[in-house]
Amino acid sequence: MPENTITITDNRTGKSYELPVENGTIRALELRQIKTDENDFGLMTYDPGLTNTASCKSNVTVIDGDKGILRYRGYPIEQLAEKGSFLETAYLLMHGDLPQKKELSDWEYDITHHTFIHENVKKFMDGFRYDAHPMGVFVSTIAALSTFYTEAKDIHDSECRQHQIHRLIAKTPTLAAFAFRHMKGMKYAYPDNDLSYTGNFLNMMFKTTEVTYEPDPVLEKALDVLFILHADHEQNCSTSVMRSVGSSGVDPYSAMAAAAAALYGPLHGGANEMVLRMLREIGDVKNIPAYIERVKNREIRLMGFGHRVYKNFDPRAQLIKKVAFEVFDVVGRNPLIDIALELERIALEDDFFISHKLYPNVDFYSGIIYEAMKIPVEMYPVLFAIGRTPGWLAQWQESLVDPDLRIVRPRQIYLGEDKRDYVEVEKR
Repeated sequence: MPENTITITDNRTGKSYELPVENGTIRALELRQIKTDENDFGLMTYDPGLTNTASCKSNVTVIDGDKGILRYRGYPIEQLAEKGSFLETAYLLMHGDLPQKKELSDWEYDITHHTFIHENVKKFMDGFRYDAHPMGVFVSTIAALSTFYTEAKDIHDSECRQHQIHRLIAKTPTLAAFAFRHMKGMKYAYPDNDLSYTGNFLNMMFKTTEVTYEPDPVLEKALDVLFILHADHEQNCSTSVMRSVGSSGVDPYSAMAAAAAALYGPLHGGANEMVLRMLREIGDVKNIPAYIERVKNREIRLMGFGHRVYKNFDPRAQLIKKVAFEVFDVVGRNPLIDIALELERIALEDDFFISHKLYPNVDFYSGIIYEAMKIPVEMYPVLFAIGRTPGWLAQWQESLVDPDLRIVRPRQIYLGEDKRDYVEVEKR
């Protein structure tokens, strides 16, 4: 009997089936041969939330949740955050290797010189109500870009594809900043291509009357690290959407708009806002023990702790905690940090949280940093989207050249009515 196989015995029929095992998985279609009779459709798996279903093969990102490991293309997230830049990380995700000096210079030039948007895009954004949520504006505007770059539909032309990738990575900060200023009723601030990627974003967000905006280098670096930490995270909800919608052959703007829409949800891109609400509800360090007791009694959830994948610490949380204190040295200490630190300390010493493997995740500190930088909570998922853009695009591009690519079309378990005959309304 071959070593890399698994034998399944169907107790309904007494038949046994030998299925090949590859990379720790079996192909779902292999199960279709397991039938009770010739009219049986065949066995399927039922996996709500796809918690144990591999939907693709990927070389982009790997997570070992038990060990608290996150690596982009094999590089530990700690090294990239400490030594690299966001655009360097974006290149790595897109191309598979860290760039040589000239490759990085050319890449930065290509991104920098696509930051401006068509003037009609501004008019489109102006059509939103004054109080429109910036993430809604961002999602809609990303989708609208497909009408400006119609050649993007030629997704199997690698040169054309690279052009759209440059545009999307370059223009997301511009669209995000413009959505912010629309919400604030402020005149749009155009890109300054003499600044870094994150420095330019801060310029477009906060420039007022100064001739030339000079971003604080600490805040500039903090945003760069935050973007790196959010750049990719395996097959999360929004990345799965990017691949799923992309499987239809649609252009990258439309696919990314769908991914960003998934990120709009409070269980995904809005999680750090929920942490801030929790910290404000606690209000004072002295209230933490009582709050934790309510968590243990399952009256409320402890936001910013635990993760679907990580069963140990989230490696991004430790990095982001360090960034928080660097930001506070510039803008002043956010009083919520004291509650957060004490909450973390108590939770990590409590047997309940240890036994349930509830450790701080990336969302626990990111909202505190953004708030300290005077960025409103409505912008948090938008900033997440900027960071996640190269990851979405890397996963999308990888899927297009995958020989196993099929348009996504899951099965279902039908539990509805059997055949019924139509009855005229007068006789019902």
